[in-house]
Amino acid sequence: MLRTGIKGWVLAAGFALTALTGAGSAGAQAPAATSPATAAAAAPSGLRPADSNQGQAGGTVQKADAAPQSPALAMDGAPAFNATSSAPGVGQPLDGVIHIQPQVTKNGLRAHWFHDRILFPLITIISILVLVLLVVVVVKFRASANPVPSRTSHNTFIEVVWTLVPVLILVAIAVPSIGLLQAQFKPAPAGAVTLKAIGNQWFWSYQYPDHGGIEITANMLKEGNQVAPGERARTAADGPRLLATDNRVVLPVGVPIRLITTANDVIHSWAVPAFWIKLDAIPGRLNETSFTIDKPGLYFGQCSELCGARHAFMPIAVEAVTPAQFAAWVQAKGGKMPAPGKASDAVIPQPGADNSAAVADEAAVANAMTGPIENGTDTPPTSPQGATGNPGGVGEAGR
Repeated sequence: MLRTGIKGWVLAAGFALTALTGAGSAGAQAPAATSPATAAAAAPSGLRPADSNQGQAGGTVQKADAAPQSPALAMDGAPAFNATSSAPGVGQPLDGVIHIQPQVTKNGLRAHWFHDRILFPLITIISILVLVLLVVVVVKFRASANPVPSRTSHNTFIEVVWTLVPVLILVAIAVPSIGLLQAQFKPAPAGAVTLKAIGNQWFWSYQYPDHGGIEITANMLKEGNQVAPGERARTAADGPRLLATDNRVVLPVGVPIRLITTANDVIHSWAVPAFWIKLDAIPGRLNETSFTIDKPGLYFGQCSELCGARHAFMPIAVEAVTPAQFAAWVQAKGGKMPAPGKASDAVIPQPGADNSAAVADEAAVANAMTGPIENGTDTPPTSPQGATGNPGGVGEAGR
């Protein structure tokens, strides 16, 4: 009996020492509170496997073992930017406000100036002038004031004025408008970050071809009364209702962005009002534009092309961070940063093209099952193209 009691005390003491040692180790390894900059610098230091839905790069999916507020974990439910702490009206709509959102790109600022200084004053002046003319005509040329109707058929001076004035107005609008269009479609310079946005029914998927092929999928976050067990519901920190997403696009501030859009099913449109960006995503086609974000923050948008029953549930959430934080996020996702200033050399094929990922996968499966097929040894038959009589290979008639 005494021996059993001693053995029990020894076991209890061993468990106690183990618990104390574990607690001490955990306390020593616990990350201390750091500033965002320190967290961004420390985030890539420890990488570990993550869930498969957090993006991929070369088959390896990773994220940083960093502090909860690290920007490297922005896609893991702990966003670095809190939507409720952002400046009111910046990057998201406000109730009762009908004005253009504050712009954070140079093209957006230019377009905002164009709207406020040229278009709106012209619209106001023309509307007031037409209203005044209507009132004058109604009062001065009414039947009771003119029992004998005038027989004037035309007035040369008035006809010259109402021909020349609209021409001058159109010229005043065209000069800055053409310059703005040219700036919007200016090719991105070397060293730009390439973002490929792919529209699907009804969500967005994204690729970073210059950064190790990182891929993310962004779905709208549901409300608390709509989620199934185990799903994460939208919170105020995620963003407004119908605009918050489970994964945010992360882009650097002050670095040119090369945006490429396409779609897998129907026509979509990638639109973020604060960037002055609205670019159609068309199946079988790549559209391209460029922009530079001037201020860090959280910016929201939506699909702006009617694309089906759930068109209203395709939000866009972009988190703009410093270049250092962006590099930390890229490494946390298992990607890699390209050489500074290096031009983009990523091959971005059209959906369904011979060098697209889907066609390559199908060819790999066919080769694995039947072996490679040598098609280049036979001369393809020719067929005349209409009345021209020009020979063309089979399948090239519509080229």
